[in-house]
Amino acid sequence: MRRTCLTKPARIIAGLLTAMLFAVVTIPLTAQPAGESHPYYDKTQEVTVKAAVSSVLTRPEPGMIAGSHLLLVTPSGTVDASLGRFGLAGKGALSVAAGEQVEVTGVMKTLMNKQVFLVRTVTVGGHVYTMRTEHGIQVSPQSRARAAQKTTQKGEWL
Repeated sequence: MRRTCLTKPARIIAGLLTAMLFAVVTIPLTAQPAGESHPYYDKTQEVTVKAAVSSVLTRPEPGMIAGSHLLLVTPSGTVDASLGRFGLAGKGALSVAAGEQVEVTGVMKTLMNKQVFLVRTVTVGGHVYTMRTEHGIQVSPQSRARAAQKTTQKGEWL
């Protein structure tokens, strides 16, 4: 039987690969602080606006970011309020019409060289609809259904 030995360059390469693997595994665990806010949506910058809805867009107009939008009339002008892809979709979705008064909470951002109000919650007629989480992640119809189911279950168990 023939016995092979690793040559000196092969040992060096194996050692370097092992060190690199160790670095890749350990560095990301400590690279970012746990409480860091998402750069896209910063909850500390949230504001609440009360306004009338001038129009409801189920699909964005050219130049707008993807998803549904509310165009709101405020004293300082029209505001493009982005509801995200799921804002008007699915069970438990927002139901609003032009002319209604709403209260929206979110963050104003500049996206695609335009000011857009990223909506986290919308209050209409005393009912609060959640469009995004506190981290700016869009809430899907399935998430809304699970949240409603958990609320119902909590009520039954109490």
